[in-house]
Amino acid sequence: MNEIQLFCNKYGALLAQGTIDSIVMTGIATLIAGIIGLVLGVILVICAPGGLKSNRVVYTIVGWIVNLVRSVPFIILLVAIIPFTRLIAGTSLGVPGALVPLTITAAPFVARVVEQSLTEVDARLVEAAQSFGASSLQIITKVYIHESLPSLVRGLSLTFITLFGFSAIAGAVGAGGLGDIAIRYGYQRYQTDVMLVAVVLCVIIVEIFQALGDIIARGIDHRNK
Repeated sequence: MNEIQLFCNKYGALLAQGTIDSIVMTGIATLIAGIIGLVLGVILVICAPGGLKSNRVVYTIVGWIVNLVRSVPFIILLVAIIPFTRLIAGTSLGVPGALVPLTITAAPFVARVVEQSLTEVDARLVEAAQSFGASSLQIITKVYIHESLPSLVRGLSLTFITLFGFSAIAGAVGAGGLGDIAIRYGYQRYQTDVMLVAVVLCVIIVEIFQALGDIIARGIDHRNK
């Protein structure tokens, strides 16, 4: 018991700050990437062959950009865009420095999640909306997004979990958070107790956000009502 108390006194504040930093950087990056990815995903769906505003050129360009960014391993992207990160965030270290690469790597992932979710919407609903004279914007918001909202929520939850793992990788280059703590103390200083606690905290956070995503998705799924 005394050992636990000593551990908490020595590393409690550090681990608490690391937990907050990890959640903040992952949460903000997920939110920004979610907005960008939603726009890109909608463009992919409506500009696809047979879409509401079919445009092969736009569809090809956006799809190529999405695939290109998704194909770059995160650790390489993280290092490669350091000058751009410094330009946008003013630094490549800490939470601000992690937000830029996390957002860039997540946006294409979200775009594909959105694309898949929207394409699963029953085409008959889209045709019915068109027959009633609904505009393209109305079809996108009230048919595509409304009908696929549970799937989009689950996709956003998956994005958070994926980015949470990437935030640990970002810790290797000074981004802070639990990943940075696990590397500095667990790997570099051979303090396995600190690394173990950091890993346990990561698992707990992931499980909480996964559960929250599932609960929210079930709550807004009109098919369950």
